[in-house]
Amino acid sequence: MSWQEKDNKLTKTFEFKDFTEAFVFMTRVAFIAEKADHHPEWSNVYNKVKIELCTHDAGSKITDKDRKMAAEIDNI
Repeated sequence: MSWQEKDNKLTKTFEFKDFTEAFVFMTRVAFIAEKADHHPEWSNVYNKVKIELCTHDAGSKITDKDRKMAAEIDNI
């Protein structure tokens, strides 16, 4: 599934084999977010991680910063 634009956010849900794989993925995303100083809104239930990206400093809209981060997340 690709990223979807919804309510001024880029959203995507990732599904993994189990909770451990989902948590490892979230940890890797956290390092990307810290490096970029751009933090996602996300939730995790067992093996699913939902991520929403928008730039709050730009009026909570989708910007190139979000698209770049989405591409980096997809490369994990």
